[in-house]
Amino acid sequence: MLAEAAFKPGLEGVVAAETRLSSVDGQAGELVIAGFLLEELAGNATFEEMVYLLWHDRLPAAGELADFRVRLAAEHHLPPATLALLDAAARDKAAAMDALRMAASTLSLGREGDNAERDALKLVACFPTIVAAYWRRLNGQMPIEPRADLGHAANYLYMLTGSVPDAAHVRGLETYLNTVVDHGLNASTFTARVIISTGSDMISAVVGALGALKGPLHGGAPGPALDMVFEIGDPANAEAVLRRKLEAGERLMGFGHRVYKVRDPRADVLAAAAERMFHDSGDTALYDLSRQVEQVALRLLEAYKPGRNLQTNVEFYTALVLHGLGLPVELFTPTFAISRVGGWTAHCFEQISVGRIIRPQSAYTGSKTRRWLPVESR
Repeated sequence: MLAEAAFKPGLEGVVAAETRLSSVDGQAGELVIAGFLLEELAGNATFEEMVYLLWHDRLPAAGELADFRVRLAAEHHLPPATLALLDAAARDKAAAMDALRMAASTLSLGREGDNAERDALKLVACFPTIVAAYWRRLNGQMPIEPRADLGHAANYLYMLTGSVPDAAHVRGLETYLNTVVDHGLNASTFTARVIISTGSDMISAVVGALGALKGPLHGGAPGPALDMVFEIGDPANAEAVLRRKLEAGERLMGFGHRVYKVRDPRADVLAAAAERMFHDSGDTALYDLSRQVEQVALRLLEAYKPGRNLQTNVEFYTALVLHGLGLPVELFTPTFAISRVGGWTAHCFEQISVGRIIRPQSAYTGSKTRRWLPVESR
């Protein structure tokens, strides 16, 4: 008889998959994406290059990249039923993540057979179109058709605003998308792998992942980190405001991470992206304020919570970058999903190649001695 396995709440420390996609070292503060340190890759690659790398385990040659961009562009357009659903969701004023989840499930309409690569391409291509179209309909505007001459990131900003974004904003968004595209076996990625392991289809797996990402314990809410900066308003107020929060037992949003016991490497990448973007815009006031707030927060966290080493996490600079791009807080998590769908689909391809259902055990804790009684005797 096999020995009973130990129960690990939340599957903490349990290895459930092997992957070549990303390596997260929380003790060293290191994130490797498909063999590259995040710091080397995020600020240089286009998002199309990043997705190609995750799917094919190598960066594309120039011709391959051009072909991949053409194939993505061909899939940007939404089926009429998807647009109709987004209109209905807008009338109901559904949250953007709910609209994205519902719309993603319609992408299988008119697509015969099960073709994981075709469906992955459609999902990655359409997520920006869905989010932008929904946001415009929610605000009483007509959706804007994507342009074949714009890249993935540029098209998203264009479809939101109707204006072709400048190079600094495109680079800022691409750096963000590249930074959060994959991060180990997190809850949404695990969900996608479980679903695809059953032999289900790619679109079902990604819709399940969206459901997991929607949960505030996973997708999080980078908005409050920026709200704290706005509340402080002036560097001279930082000490008093942050001390008051800490003494009231409040969490300082944007600091501390379950995995990273040192500084989150994604925070460094996004801090550099924010600095470039705000500098190119000619107005660094918000960036400068955020850096000063960060410095005071780190000093006070060490004083109030010694030994816990609570460092800046990805949420702090995510909020700054996305705000600098002109995105409303309601689109922060959907924009995260526009990136992470590249990672989800890559993990699904890996799991398909494994060819085995994910089926962990559970430990029964209930009674085994109950006896049936007819209803009149209960």
